[in-house]
Amino acid sequence: MNVPNAPTAALAWSRPLIRVLIVLNLAYAVGVLVMLVLSLIPGTILWDALGMLFPAEHRDRIVVGLRAILLLGIVGAAVVDRVLRQLLAIVETVRAGDPFVSGNARRLEAIAWWVLAGEGLRLLIGAIALATTSSMPELDLDLHFSVAPWLAVLLLFVLARVFAEGARMRSDLEGTV
Repeated sequence: MNVPNAPTAALAWSRPLIRVLIVLNLAYAVGVLVMLVLSLIPGTILWDALGMLFPAEHRDRIVVGLRAILLLGIVGAAVVDRVLRQLLAIVETVRAGDPFVSGNARRLEAIAWWVLAGEGLRLLIGAIALATTSSMPELDLDLHFSVAPWLAVLLLFVLARVFAEGARMRSDLEGTV
């Protein structure tokens, strides 16, 4: 097994993979936008499909909740786009052989803030879903709190600081040579 080439192979695959994820995320955003627009038009295929899923006495609240969640889904796609584009920029510097630059420290910090915003959106969407369906005990939404995204945010902030310090140390070293 040729282990030394594994990081190189992962780096080679990362750029096209991130580009594919950017396109898929855009497709997701367009799909959610189409559903949001369809939700504003009574009697569309969206409501025909969803109309059978919930009782008439809950429809108004569910319609408002669904529209709010769709809108937040579009915002979430924008957040994911920012994360992916920052990550792509970091990958480009790694490919160029210069990862410890102050720009990457700023990018990692930006990713941390975007991931934090995404987690806030996830919690907000869960709260809307819970409020929308609270009078429907037959629905089990399985909403739960997870500590993993919060640890990821913390890790990203720490890693941003490590990159900033690495860039500073490299700059100091270049100044002494």
